Amino acid sequence: MRDFSQLLADKVDIIAQEWVDRVIRDGQVKSTEHLTRKAVIDHIRDVLAALATVLAQNEESDFETIAQASFKHGALRAKQDFDPREVVREYHLLRTTILAHVSAELLQGTAEEVLRAVSLIDAVVDSAIAQCFKSYVDERLQELQQVQHELTLTVEELQRLVSANQDNISILAHELKTPLSSIISYSDLFLRQSKKSEIRDTAVSLAHIERVLSNGRKLLTLINDVLELSRCEAGKMQLKAEATNVQMLINSVMETMQPLADSRGLQLLINCQNAPHEVIIDSYRLQQILINLISNGIRYTEVGSITIECRSISHQEWLILVRDTGIGIAAKDHLRIFQPFERAKIPGKNHPTDSTGLGLTIVDKLVKLLQGRIYVSSEVGEGATFTLILPAKITIS
Repeated sequence: MRDFSQLLADKVDIIAQEWVDRVIRDGQVKSTEHLTRKAVIDHIRDVLAALATVLAQNEESDFETIAQASFKHGALRAKQDFDPREVVREYHLLRTTILAHVSAELLQGTAEEVLRAVSLIDAVVDSAIAQCFKSYVDERLQELQQVQHELTLTVEELQRLVSANQDNISILAHELKTPLSSIISYSDLFLRQSKKSEIRDTAVSLAHIERVLSNGRKLLTLINDVLELSRCEAGKMQLKAEATNVQMLINSVMETMQPLADSRGLQLLINCQNAPHEVIIDSYRLQQILINLISNGIRYTEVGSITIECRSISHQEWLILVRDTGIGIAAKDHLRIFQPFERAKIPGKNHPTDSTGLGLTIVDKLVKLLQGRIYVSSEVGEGATFTLILPAKITIS
């Protein structure tokens, strides 16, 4: 009887590389767009090597190795924020790639050999999918528990915030209502379904977990933004003045924001040739400002770029421009967007789901804390430019 194990063992690397190419090119696996080839290929070689052992005539099985490799693969894909359907698609492409590479040799075998080989390939891939989804669900549940823990830790501080900021109570309650309602509904549905073992690991259950996590993250972002704003208004933020390399700080921020820009198909551009080499400032607060402004630009830009420019004005001052090619802001809204829970109007569209309406308010407060000024220049449909003018050396009383 023909033995296909050595054939597959010899082609492990070729199959793995071709599989990566197919996954990256495939329009249904969008999460790979911001990953390196190494991050995509993950433990697939281990699965293929185990499959070769299973196909061997003189081996009972190596399903344990397959289980371990697929278990690691599923946990990693959960951390990489893959959608469950993308994971299924990956294994479908793996099955297709394997069969494409062994089909010529299979056709030369007997019907019994072909049936055995194809059955084992299907069994291995099915086993891999099962183990992958088990670890994927476990990882998501751990993340859900972490979100729940973080929400619990913020309750006490949020209560203090509510009592100190009565004017924003009704607005905050409205903003919290939607994600909280979704979390409660889907958590309840998932818990009821999880009691039925026959549907515990279905794609529907995974979709419920994804919705809970998505809304949990949105809720945490909103709460953290409100708490940050509260600290600003309460005057509890302490500045830390330190010598800061402007170019290095901006490059670090751009590296942090690059994956988000890539996921939207946007360019991040830098022009800092005339930037001051060093300033005395609170580098952490400056990073907060830039991340908020760049995030805002990415959020409201569908096509084009976000550009950061930096240059000296005088020995006492310097500036940073954050310019996008997005939807723009009407002149009548230039002041309003810096108010809590206010956002630029988008004719015929809803606000982005990841917008809390607090980012620019926090930016405005932090700029003032750094003894600087912020201006916006924009027209509808023409993008927006935010200009920060900051002192070369902040003073701490």
